[in-house]
Amino acid sequence: MLRLEDLFQRITRFISSSESADHHAALSVLFEILEVASRADLKSEILQELERQKKILNALHNNPQISEEALDAVLGELENNGTQLLEMNGKIGQHLRDDEWLMGIKQRACIPGGVCEFDLPSYHYWQHQSALTRRANLDAWVTPFLPLQNGIAILLKLLRESGKLHHFVAHQGTFQQMQGGRVAQLLRITLDQTLPCIPEVSANKYALNIRFVAANFTAKTSLYEHDVEFDLTFCSSQ
Repeated sequence: MLRLEDLFQRITRFISSSESADHHAALSVLFEILEVASRADLKSEILQELERQKKILNALHNNPQISEEALDAVLGELENNGTQLLEMNGKIGQHLRDDEWLMGIKQRACIPGGVCEFDLPSYHYWQHQSALTRRANLDAWVTPFLPLQNGIAILLKLLRESGKLHHFVAHQGTFQQMQGGRVAQLLRITLDQTLPCIPEVSANKYALNIRFVAANFTAKTSLYEHDVEFDLTFCSSQ
């Protein structure tokens, strides 16, 4: 879901542009979405998770600490997203696979420099159409994926909002915490963007380890040997 979220965000930015190069980038991202979304069980897993979230939230009715109006709005969104996913017929992205022109571009795009004008003159012609025409085409190719995008968006939103934020310090760049039976579906780490370090995370059901490495962009990483203050959120919708 995180991979698809990132791809949908990228393609939205590229499509909003008027530049031909950005629309070329959007098409490349579209092919990535097609590959990531091709998992046979993806649709059923998202539907199951939407249903699970509905059951969890329905149990919150009549809770004086919960706004009934806000709760109903979220439940309505979950219901709508589930209905839209159920209405998706066939394999996700089949409309792209059935388009020989697009699949020809996808095949050539795997080759370094394979989409030059002398390789794909029809694609070169498309790139020189108006931005309005290109954007309309891209929107038409992306639209069938929207139920998937919307379902993922609401699930990740609920998951991210489920956790409680804690403040920690990684002494000399390392941090460890025993899990003590705590289960997290997602970990969120936030730190000062001016710090020249990058968190590397490893975790299992027993312990969480975070190692901050120096942002020197070399093949061999080195530990950032300074104390690092950071916020950590354990997100779990169970």
